[in-house]
Amino acid sequence: MARRRTRKRNLGTNFAALCIAAFVALPLYWMVASSFKGQADITSAAAVPPHPTTANYGNAFSNYSFGQYLENSAIVAVATTAIVLSLGTFAGYALARLPMRGKTTIMTVLLMISLFPTIAVVAPLYLLLRDIGWLNSYQGLVLAYTALMLPFAIWILRNFFLTIPTAMEESARVDGAGPVRTVLQVILPQALPGVFTAGVFTFVAAWTEFIIALTLNNEDRYRTIAVGIALFGGQFTTPYGTIFAASAVAMLPIALLVLVFRRAVVSGLTAGAVKG
Repeated sequence: MARRRTRKRNLGTNFAALCIAAFVALPLYWMVASSFKGQADITSAAAVPPHPTTANYGNAFSNYSFGQYLENSAIVAVATTAIVLSLGTFAGYALARLPMRGKTTIMTVLLMISLFPTIAVVAPLYLLLRDIGWLNSYQGLVLAYTALMLPFAIWILRNFFLTIPTAMEESARVDGAGPVRTVLQVILPQALPGVFTAGVFTFVAAWTEFIIALTLNNEDRYRTIAVGIALFGGQFTTPYGTIFAASAVAMLPIALLVLVFRRAVVSGLTAGAVKG
């Protein structure tokens, strides 16, 4: 009787997981399938393109500055991720290990910042970057993204550091290693799942962000991929096939990151949920 209940429970869980996977996967499949449809077939309900074509991908690169948008997004996302991980690793370690007053207050403020709506800070950011001459630049976006994404990265890394035993750190201190050397040579190798988790979240957020990129960079040569795709087309026409093709290409780096680092991300999120 108990086995039968367990089987029913497992079947129900598997069926629910299958429904959720289908709910997520079907729109993505429809986007990719539509990217291979010609203009005459783009409104058809066919799940498989009746006359497959790669013209939409060619149009994205030849008729628009899509290659430049990809390059801009890659520069901004990689730079933001590198800075956030560099600062977040040391900040997370300090909040997890070093004795200091007001840790709870600091963590609360970081959580509030990470949950703050982006639209509320667009105007102050615009005025600040305008005054220092960083509108329409890479460094302006990197600075804005770093400020917004660093608190969440610190939360992830700090919670992961809490799960690492302190025995190796104590041994390193006995051997004369300083705090920086201890973090880089002892703690960081053990914290790679947490670092990968924070890095993936930061990269995806910087790659897909729209509002700040639209506001700060209005020159075509500095537009990121999210803004560039949104501005495809003209006043009277909307090239849906080209938009689908560009969106499929833009989704590819994120899909590769998730596939490559999926185990590390799951491990990092699970470990971060153990202690807080």
